[in-house]
Amino acid sequence: MGLLDKLTGWLGLKKKEVNVLCLGLDNSGKTTIINQLKPPNTQAQEIVPTIGFNIEKFKSSSLSFTVFDMSGQSRYRNLWEHYYKESHAIIFVIDSSDKLRMVVAKEELDTLLNHEDIRSKRIPVLFFANKIDLQDAMSSVKVSQMLCLENIKDKPWHICASNAIKGEGLQEGLDWLQGKLNDVILG
Repeated sequence: MGLLDKLTGWLGLKKKEVNVLCLGLDNSGKTTIINQLKPPNTQAQEIVPTIGFNIEKFKSSSLSFTVFDMSGQSRYRNLWEHYYKESHAIIFVIDSSDKLRMVVAKEELDTLLNHEDIRSKRIPVLFFANKIDLQDAMSSVKVSQMLCLENIKDKPWHICASNAIKGEGLQEGLDWLQGKLNDVILG
Protein backbone atom coordinates (compact mmCIF):
# COMPACT_ATOMS: atom_id res chain seq x y z
CA MET A 1 0.00 0.00 0.00
CA GLY A 2 1.47 3.32 -1.06
CA LEU A 3 1.65 6.53 0.92
CA LEU A 4 -1.25 8.04 -1.04
CA ASP A 5 -3.45 5.00 -0.29
CA LYS A 6 -2.61 5.27 3.42
CA LEU A 7 -3.30 9.00 3.45
CA THR A 8 -6.68 8.68 1.71
CA GLY A 9 -7.60 5.89 4.13
CA TRP A 10 -6.69 7.97 7.18
CA LEU A 11 -8.62 10.96 5.86
CA GLY A 12 -11.64 8.83 5.03
CA LEU A 13 -11.39 9.71 1.35
CA LYS A 14 -11.00 6.17 0.12
CA LYS A 15 -14.15 4.72 -1.39
CA LYS A 16 -15.75 1.95 0.66
CA GLU A 17 -15.79 -1.36 -1.16
CA VAL A 18 -19.09 -3.22 -1.42
CA ASN A 19 -20.02 -6.61 -2.86
CA VAL A 20 -23.33 -6.72 -4.70
CA LEU A 21 -25.06 -9.80 -6.08
CA CYS A 22 -27.03 -9.30 -9.28
CA LEU A 23 -29.64 -12.06 -9.44
CA GLY A 24 -32.74 -12.95 -11.45
CA LEU A 25 -33.92 -15.44 -14.01
CA ASP A 26 -32.10 -15.88 -17.29
CA ASN A 27 -32.83 -13.30 -19.97
CA SER A 28 -34.10 -10.73 -17.45
CA GLY A 29 -31.41 -8.19 -18.35
CA LYS A 30 -28.92 -8.51 -15.46
CA THR A 31 -25.78 -8.27 -17.58
CA THR A 32 -27.18 -5.39 -19.64
CA ILE A 33 -28.01 -3.45 -16.46
CA ILE A 34 -24.54 -4.00 -14.99
CA ASN A 35 -22.97 -3.06 -18.32
CA GLN A 36 -24.94 0.21 -18.36
CA LEU A 37 -23.79 1.07 -14.82
CA LYS A 38 -20.12 0.86 -15.82
CA PRO A 39 -18.28 3.89 -17.23
CA PRO A 40 -18.99 4.30 -20.98
CA ASN A 41 -15.41 3.53 -22.00
CA THR A 42 -15.56 0.12 -20.26
CA GLN A 43 -18.98 -1.01 -21.51
CA ALA A 44 -19.20 -4.12 -23.66
CA GLN A 45 -20.61 -3.60 -27.15
CA GLU A 46 -22.29 -6.99 -27.28
CA ILE A 47 -24.00 -8.79 -24.42
CA VAL A 48 -24.06 -12.57 -24.39
CA PRO A 49 -25.84 -14.91 -21.96
CA THR A 50 -23.88 -15.38 -18.75
CA ILE A 51 -22.51 -18.85 -18.10
CA GLY A 52 -21.77 -19.26 -14.39
CA PHE A 53 -21.03 -15.66 -13.37
CA ASN A 54 -19.16 -12.51 -14.31
CA ILE A 55 -17.46 -10.07 -11.96
CA GLU A 56 -17.69 -6.39 -12.82
CA LYS A 57 -16.25 -3.39 -10.98
CA PHE A 58 -17.28 0.24 -11.10
CA LYS A 59 -17.31 3.25 -8.81
CA SER A 60 -19.92 5.74 -7.75
CA SER A 61 -19.32 9.00 -5.93
CA SER A 62 -18.70 7.31 -2.57
CA LEU A 63 -18.54 3.55 -3.14
CA SER A 64 -16.46 1.07 -5.08
CA PHE A 65 -18.75 -1.71 -6.34
CA THR A 66 -17.82 -5.31 -7.08
CA VAL A 67 -20.85 -6.85 -8.74
CA PHE A 68 -21.27 -10.59 -9.10
CA ASP A 69 -23.46 -10.98 -12.18
CA MET A 70 -24.85 -14.45 -11.61
CA SER A 71 -26.33 -16.59 -14.38
CA GLY A 72 -30.08 -17.00 -14.05
CA GLN A 73 -30.23 -20.26 -15.98
CA SER A 74 -31.83 -22.93 -13.80
CA ARG A 75 -28.75 -25.15 -13.81
CA TYR A 76 -26.60 -22.32 -12.38
CA ARG A 77 -28.96 -20.89 -9.75
CA ASN A 78 -27.56 -23.23 -7.10
CA LEU A 79 -24.30 -21.22 -7.33
CA TRP A 80 -26.01 -18.12 -5.97
CA GLU A 81 -25.91 -19.24 -2.34
CA HIS A 82 -22.11 -19.49 -2.33
CA TYR A 83 -21.94 -15.68 -2.58
CA TYR A 84 -24.61 -14.69 -0.02
CA LYS A 85 -22.33 -14.49 3.00
CA GLU A 86 -20.01 -11.85 1.54
CA SER A 87 -22.70 -9.70 -0.06
CA HIS A 88 -23.62 -6.21 1.13
CA ALA A 89 -26.60 -5.78 -1.20
CA ILE A 90 -28.69 -7.57 -3.80
CA ILE A 91 -29.95 -6.39 -7.15
CA PHE A 92 -32.80 -8.64 -8.28
CA VAL A 93 -33.82 -8.19 -11.91
CA ILE A 94 -37.24 -9.21 -13.21
CA ASP A 95 -38.34 -9.35 -16.84
CA SER A 96 -41.60 -7.44 -16.42
CA SER A 97 -42.88 -8.78 -19.75
CA ASP A 98 -42.42 -12.46 -18.79
CA LYS A 99 -45.71 -13.17 -17.03
CA LEU A 100 -45.33 -16.93 -17.42
CA ARG A 101 -42.13 -17.09 -15.36
CA MET A 102 -43.14 -14.58 -12.68
CA VAL A 103 -44.02 -17.53 -10.40
CA VAL A 104 -40.51 -18.96 -10.89
CA ALA A 105 -38.99 -15.53 -10.13
CA LYS A 106 -41.05 -15.37 -6.92
CA GLU A 107 -39.94 -18.87 -5.90
CA GLU A 108 -36.28 -17.96 -6.44
CA LEU A 109 -36.73 -14.70 -4.51
CA ASP A 110 -38.40 -16.54 -1.61
CA THR A 111 -35.60 -19.13 -1.56
CA LEU A 112 -33.03 -16.33 -1.53
CA LEU A 113 -34.70 -14.34 1.26
CA ASN A 114 -35.18 -17.44 3.42
CA HIS A 115 -31.58 -18.68 3.07
CA GLU A 116 -29.75 -18.69 6.41
CA ASP A 117 -27.00 -16.36 5.13
CA ILE A 118 -29.54 -13.75 3.96
CA ARG A 119 -32.46 -14.16 6.35
CA SER A 120 -30.60 -12.68 9.31
CA LYS A 121 -28.91 -9.85 7.38
CA ARG A 122 -30.51 -6.44 6.96
CA ILE A 123 -29.09 -5.88 3.50
CA PRO A 124 -30.77 -3.67 0.91
CA VAL A 125 -32.52 -5.31 -2.01
CA LEU A 126 -32.99 -3.33 -5.20
CA PHE A 127 -35.50 -4.68 -7.71
CA PHE A 128 -35.45 -3.68 -11.35
CA ALA A 129 -38.74 -4.34 -13.17
CA ASN A 130 -36.87 -4.48 -16.45
CA LYS A 131 -38.03 -4.38 -20.07
CA ILE A 132 -40.76 -1.93 -19.10
CA ASP A 133 -40.69 -0.65 -22.69
CA LEU A 134 -42.11 -3.88 -24.12
CA GLN A 135 -45.76 -3.92 -25.08
CA ASP A 136 -46.84 -6.69 -22.66
CA ALA A 137 -44.76 -5.42 -19.75
CA MET A 138 -46.33 -5.13 -16.31
CA SER A 139 -45.85 -1.96 -14.29
CA SER A 140 -43.41 -1.99 -11.40
CA VAL A 141 -46.45 -1.84 -9.07
CA LYS A 142 -47.90 -5.00 -10.65
CA VAL A 143 -44.52 -6.78 -10.50
CA SER A 144 -44.25 -5.78 -6.84
CA GLN A 145 -47.70 -7.25 -6.17
CA MET A 146 -46.94 -10.50 -8.03
CA LEU A 147 -43.71 -10.97 -6.06
CA CYS A 148 -45.45 -9.99 -2.78
CA LEU A 149 -42.71 -7.48 -2.03
CA GLU A 150 -44.89 -5.82 0.62
CA ASN A 151 -44.18 -8.90 2.77
CA ILE A 152 -40.48 -8.02 3.00
CA LYS A 153 -40.43 -6.32 6.39
CA ASP A 154 -36.87 -6.98 7.63
CA LYS A 155 -34.84 -5.52 4.75
CA PRO A 156 -34.92 -2.18 2.99
CA TRP A 157 -36.11 -2.67 -0.58
CA HIS A 158 -36.97 -0.55 -3.58
CA ILE A 159 -38.34 -1.31 -7.03
CA CYS A 160 -37.58 0.68 -10.17
CA ALA A 161 -39.09 0.35 -13.60
CA SER A 162 -36.22 0.04 -16.06
CA ASN A 163 -35.25 -0.27 -19.68
CA ALA A 164 -31.70 -1.62 -19.45
CA ILE A 165 -30.92 -1.18 -23.13
CA LYS A 166 -31.56 2.57 -22.94
CA GLY A 167 -30.36 2.87 -19.34
CA GLU A 168 -33.73 4.22 -18.13
CA GLY A 169 -34.45 3.84 -14.42
CA LEU A 170 -30.98 2.55 -13.60
CA GLN A 171 -29.54 5.71 -12.02
CA GLU A 172 -32.58 6.05 -9.74
CA GLY A 173 -32.00 2.52 -8.51
CA LEU A 174 -28.26 2.96 -8.10
CA ASP A 175 -28.79 6.21 -6.17
CA TRP A 176 -31.20 4.46 -3.79
CA LEU A 177 -28.82 1.52 -3.33
CA GLN A 178 -25.85 3.78 -2.73
CA GLY A 179 -27.80 5.70 -0.09
CA LYS A 180 -28.80 2.51 1.72
CA LEU A 181 -25.27 1.09 1.55
CA ASN A 182 -23.83 4.32 2.91
CA ASP A 183 -26.34 4.13 5.80
CA VAL A 184 -25.28 0.54 6.57
CA ILE A 185 -21.53 1.01 6.11
CA LEU A 186 -21.14 4.45 7.63
CA GLY A 187 -24.11 3.82 9.92
